[in-house]
Formats: sequence, C-alpha cells, structure tokens
Amino acid sequence: MTALTGAPRADTSAPGAVTPAPGAARQAWRRLRTRPAALVSAGVLLLLVLLALAAPLLAALTGQDPYAYHDDLVDSARGGVPYGSFGGASADHWLGVEPGTGRDLFVRLLYGARISLLVAVGATAVQVALGVVVGLAAGLGSRWVDSLLGRITDVLVALPMLVLAIALTAVVPRDFPRPLLLILVIGLLGWAGTSRIVRAQTLTLKSLDFVAASRLAGSGRRRTARRELLPALAAPVITYAAILVPTNMVVEASLSFLGVGVTPPTPSWGQMLSTAQTWFRADPAYVLLPAGLLFVTVLAFTVLGDAVRTALDPREASRLRVGTRKESSR
Repeated sequence: MTALTGAPRADTSAPGAVTPAPGAARQAWRRLRTRPAALVSAGVLLLLVLLALAAPLLAALTGQDPYAYHDDLVDSARGGVPYGSFGGASADHWLGVEPGTGRDLFVRLLYGARISLLVAVGATAVQVALGVVVGLAAGLGSRWVDSLLGRITDVLVALPMLVLAIALTAVVPRDFPRPLLLILVIGLLGWAGTSRIVRAQTLTLKSLDFVAASRLAGSGRRRTARRELLPALAAPVITYAAILVPTNMVVEASLSFLGVGVTPPTPSWGQMLSTAQTWFRADPAYVLLPAGLLFVTVLAFTVLGDAVRTALDPREASRLRVGTRKESSR
C-alpha cells in the first residue's frame, strides 16, 4: 500500500518508493468524488450518525422514552405480541413497539445506533493507536525488539478473538460500564493487523532518502517517527481503520447477541437481535429492523473503506482509469 501524504519527495528509484505530489489529499478527494457508491455510502453513514446524536431530541419530539413499558400495546394472551400490523406501527410509534414490553422501537433503534457506533469507533481508535505505536517500535527498533514484538503480534493473530472476548467480558463484574468494556476488549485484542501494516511500511520508508536525511541531520528515532514517518503512514492507516470499523461493529453485535455485551435495558442492535430470535414468527419486523440497519451500516462502511483505499492509492486509481478507457473503446 502506498504512503502518500506529508512526506517529502522520495527517490523513485528505490524499490516501492513513490513521490507524493503536493495536494495529495485534494487529489484523493477528487478521485473519491468520482465514485457514486462511495458518496452514497458516506451520505448514509452521515445520516445515521446525525440520527444517533439526535436520539434524545428525537425521543423528546416523538414523546417516547426508550425505557418506558407500554403493556397496553401488546397482547398478553398471545405472549406479548404487539397489536396491529408491522409490529404495532402507528402515528405514535412509527416503527412499532417491542414485543413483550411495548417499548418504542424507533427510539430504541436510535439509542442502539449510539452504542454500536460508539463501540465500533472507540475500539478502532484503540486498535489504531496501539498498532501504530507497536508497528513503529518494531520497524525502527533493534533486531531483538522487532523479533519480540513480532512474536507478540503473531500470538494475538493466532488467538480466536471472539472466544477470548467472550471469556473476558463474562468475568468482568456486571456493574462495569459495558460499552467501555467492549471498547477495551475489542481494541486490546485487535491491534495486531494494524501493527503488521505499520511495521511493513516503516521498514520500506526508513530506507528512503528523506528518512535517511532526517537521521543524518541528527533527528532521533522519536523525532523521525513523528516528523517523517507518521505523515507518510497516514494513508494506509486511514484505509485500514475504515475497514476495522464495520468489523468491530459486527463483533460488538455478536457479543451482545451472545449475552456478554451491552446489558439490558441499554439498547443495542446485537442485543435486540438476541431477544428478537424468539419473536421471529410472531413479529418479523422486530428482527428485520435491527438486522437491516446493521447490514446497511456495515455495507456502507465497507464500500466507503474500499473507495478510500482506491482514492489514496494512485496506482489503483490509474488501473481503474485504464480499465474504464478500455471498456469505453469497445
């Protein structure tokens, strides 16, 4: 993966070297704007983030409390199935109510989006921070430091992350804030991939002229890493972070689905899916709504991440342009 932004002009004769052009960020943005799927995905994610942030305001406007029970809206004779069609959808409850409790589903989905996005983005931030630090230390350190950190990374990659996350979240006291716990567990177990990418890029970059010139000028390893390497690593790190967010969202949903994630009554999409499995036949809407939102969000993050990868890699963008010209000439 090519490093673009922030680094001085490199010697293109070196293997794998590239010459970052001025305004590389603007060029990447122009390439990104030519991909309608990426713009649609970004719009979907922006709308979702705005709705999640405005969840308390929207709850107040609709007059609904995500934790308020409405026993009069569910049929106790049928085990708690909501009255009416589509899960009891009405003018007061736009997406219906939750089976068994009668809680407003629209407001709970918004609050669930806050938890899912918070955990996914927070865990990604932890993974990127640890991965960059460890990767830089391995790439710039001595041989034994590189070997030690490499073995630790290999161990983390080999561990079954979901199983270990279930074990860690299960033994922590229930009064510990679950979103924070999920961020720490997912982040501390998932930084190995970022570390490998950063180490590989660091080994390539430190052999280039601009890094060698910085070292000859008297810059220490920390200064070289901060002033020369970190800007050049921005592109691959941002790209990989865009891929990590949907992955972490699925992990959070899986942990909540298995009962070791966010605990009731705090809403979460994974937790809603966990309780919805017993209502699939009686109230399909209760399953389809959180599952559909999770699918659309993960798909939007995945499409946007792929578009960012292409926009930040001039070689990939060049290959796409060549392919487009060949298709148009046929």
